[in-house]
Amino acid sequence: MSETVFDVPEELPMLEGPGRRSPAGSFERGRAGQTGLMTDDTSRIRLVQTVLDSTDARTLAEFYRSLLGLEYAEGDEPPPPGAPDEHGRDWLVLRDPGGGRQLAFQQVERLREPDWPDGPVPQQMHLDLSVASLEELLNQHERVLALGGRLLSNRDQPDPDDEERFRVYRDPQGHLFCIFVAEREA
Repeated sequence: MSETVFDVPEELPMLEGPGRRSPAGSFERGRAGQTGLMTDDTSRIRLVQTVLDSTDARTLAEFYRSLLGLEYAEGDEPPPPGAPDEHGRDWLVLRDPGGGRQLAFQQVERLREPDWPDGPVPQQMHLDLSVASLEELLNQHERVLALGGRLLSNRDQPDPDDEERFRVYRDPQGHLFCIFVAEREA
């Protein structure tokens, strides 16, 4: 079997844009109308949902449904007791009842939990959630634990270099998520 070798430059040339640098060839150049790369609202790419892999899609979907007040997409609801869970063995979608955000859960055979912050497997992605006050963060903390989440880091009291207050958790499958205090208390 022959091996394919690609010539890749050690460093990509950088293009300047307003307030950022991006690799040459990037589709976001920072200037509207430049060679047709920027698009109008009808032809842009939209973020539809965030998908989390899971070895137990139904259990993970139930965790986030309970935590965030989401609803199952039509057809993805849990089956009646004793009935097989065909959708739960493949793909499930949760939706915000008011529209907008969606989370999907994809069944996988194996899943390696990130060992962030101290191990070689990085967090790779995480969800940022927010509450309006420190009191609400403390109340939600108990809910997270009762639903099967685990606390990793507690930053209720901000350090002098960073005024954000938040806690970092793992969901029942090991995915990381943060709950931030969105507004400062007086």
